[in-house]
Amino acid sequence: MSVRFRFLGCGDAFGSGGRFQTCFHLAGSSGAVLIDCGASSMVAIRRFGVDPNAIDAVLVTHLHGDHFAGLPFFLLDAQLVSRRTRPLAIAGPPGLKDRLGEAMEVLFPGSSTVERRFAVTETELPAGVATAVGPVRVTPYEMVHWCGAPPYALRVELDGRVVTYTGDTEWVDAIVLAARDADLFVAEAYFHDRRVKYHLDWATLARHLPTIGAKRVVLTHFSPDMLGRVAPDGVELAEDGLELAL
Repeated sequence: MSVRFRFLGCGDAFGSGGRFQTCFHLAGSSGAVLIDCGASSMVAIRRFGVDPNAIDAVLVTHLHGDHFAGLPFFLLDAQLVSRRTRPLAIAGPPGLKDRLGEAMEVLFPGSSTVERRFAVTETELPAGVATAVGPVRVTPYEMVHWCGAPPYALRVELDGRVVTYTGDTEWVDAIVLAARDADLFVAEAYFHDRRVKYHLDWATLARHLPTIGAKRVVLTHFSPDMLGRVAPDGVELAEDGLELAL
C-alpha cells in the first residue's frame, strides 16, 4: 500500500467556500492517522467514506475549534456508533488534555469521564522532539498563532514518507526546518499577498519555498481572498476530498 494523503477538510474556521474545517487523512501500510480534527470532521469522515475505526491516532497542531473541536464527536462516535475496541492515540501541544476535557464537558456533560470500550492515550508533545505516536513519528515545531497554548507545525513520518503541515501561523524560520525536503508540504495560505498577524500569506511563503525544497506543495486554509484563484506555478490548491499518492 502506498502512502496516501487526503484532504477531508481544508477550509478556514468560518466555512469559506462551503469547505469543511481542517482534517487530513494520512494512511500507509503501517496504519492511518488524522492530522487535525476540526468541528466538522465527523461529517467529512462520513462524506468521504473513511472508516473511523481504522484511524490509529489523531495529531493536533493547535487548540482552536476549527482544528481540534471534532475530537469530542470522534470519541463519542467511537463509543456509541462505530463501537470501537482498538486503542486510539491523541497527541498535540501542551494544554491538549485539559482543553479536550473541557470541550467534552461543555458539549456533552459527563462524556470526558465515561468508561470506554477502547483505550485512549493523550500525549502532549514537546517542541523539537521526535515522538512515536501510533504508526507515525512526529516532530513538532513551535509556530506563532495565538490560541492559549503553543501552536505547532508538524513533521510527520510514515512508511518512509515525510509530510509537513504548518498549522496556522505567521511566517517563522522554523517552518524551513519543519518542511525541508518533505515529500509533501501542506501550508496555510490564508491570504494571497496581505500580511496579517498569526497567519501566512502566499507571497511571503513563496519567497521561502526554494530554501525549503519540498517535493510537493499544497496550499490550504483559504480565506475568501484566496478562493477562486489559479494555482501559482509549482504548487497545488487544496480541495475537500483531494487525495494524493506519495
